[in-house]
Amino acid sequence: MLENRILRMRGYYIMQIQPVKQLRGEVSVPGDKSISHRSIMFGALAKGTTEITHFLHGADCLSTIGCFRAMGINIEDTPNRILVHGKGLHGLSEPSSFLDVGNSGTTTRLISGILSGQPFATTLSGDASLNSRPMKRIMEPLGMMGADILSQNGNGCAPLLINSLLPTGQNPSLHAIHYHSKVASAQVKSSVLLAGLYADGLTLVTEPVLSRNHTELMLNGFGANVQTEVHSDGSATASILPCEELYGQKILVPGDISSAAYFIAAGLLTPGSEILLKNVGINPTRDGMLRVCKAMGADITLLNASTEGEPTADLLIRTSSLHGTTVEGEIIPTLIDEIPMIAVMAAFAEGTTVIRDAQELKVKESDRIAVVTEGLKRMGADIQPTDDGMIIHGGKPLHGAEINSYLDHRIAMSFAVAGTICDGTLTIKDGDCVKISYPEFYEDLYSLGK
Repeated sequence: MLENRILRMRGYYIMQIQPVKQLRGEVSVPGDKSISHRSIMFGALAKGTTEITHFLHGADCLSTIGCFRAMGINIEDTPNRILVHGKGLHGLSEPSSFLDVGNSGTTTRLISGILSGQPFATTLSGDASLNSRPMKRIMEPLGMMGADILSQNGNGCAPLLINSLLPTGQNPSLHAIHYHSKVASAQVKSSVLLAGLYADGLTLVTEPVLSRNHTELMLNGFGANVQTEVHSDGSATASILPCEELYGQKILVPGDISSAAYFIAAGLLTPGSEILLKNVGINPTRDGMLRVCKAMGADITLLNASTEGEPTADLLIRTSSLHGTTVEGEIIPTLIDEIPMIAVMAAFAEGTTVIRDAQELKVKESDRIAVVTEGLKRMGADIQPTDDGMIIHGGKPLHGAEINSYLDHRIAMSFAVAGTICDGTLTIKDGDCVKISYPEFYEDLYSLGK
């Protein structure tokens, strides 16, 4: 059945999406993308073996594996678990060629912090999309710490050449800094904190609001000394001390709430639906999607909640009548990847939804403000883009259309959900880009419609 929906035309894939009557069943979404990346990185820098289960085998996370294998780390990848045989903080080797980061911004920005503390030179490069994404936001603070990072094309983007400032065989000591980030970005924060492992004192990062804290939680679990303080004005400061070693851990990666978001939306919007999503991460720095859904009138029940390590729960989703809301301010960093899906939900909801303070959307795999607006307008939605978000007047009947994913996995998945609800057939150009974060997405979606 699914195979008949995938067409190859003029060198790209067209995914055909048909409406479904209802969605019922259970889904275990793939492991959290952010945590999967970090488990490989921290395991590589740790002494001993790190065992990872429910790892996300998406293209981005596989890029991270490839980079660390290229630096001499033995990583055993089996269907049931991944074993990372770490060599310690100073155990990485100079790769024989450039490190291929694929389409992964997370790999690029976090590994830059690690490489800034290594006694060898390395070049990071990815695909055309990755090499057009801004990297100055990490180059600036890492440069303040003493790292020598050069954008080879002089445009503040990859390829990035990261040079060691010390002769081979000596461990560089970066300068500890207190960096005040203009944006709340877990990738910027994490890059600086990881460089801080190799610094000569206490490294601090202050951001306007608290961003995802997976790095802080996980590094502490591996034996680092990381502290977080949330200030009275809502800003937050993370700090890290250099340490002698990290130590291998056992990691169960929770289900990715960013992947769960598509099934949450589909279950809420499709009549007569009930979906159970198993073992989803509900970290408070990531759970903005749930809070926005509740504000829109969603029927979502948390079952079997656990607060040990990364908080998790099973999510029971039932069809709901949604209404518009305002999404802004401190909640934005907790749902930045889910905004395309929220915009689609808003188009089907009654009333007006306003999304603001989300200018970060412009520098993702695509300009998500422009691309979401373009796609929803094609479907007949009343939507206006703004400099930092969108205004959506919901409740208009939406119809099938031709949607360009622009090779952005979150755009493809968001519009796939729209296609199961709208009138007529929706087609997605390059719909196979979902493999970046969720290779089995279409199969899981259609399994609920049987």
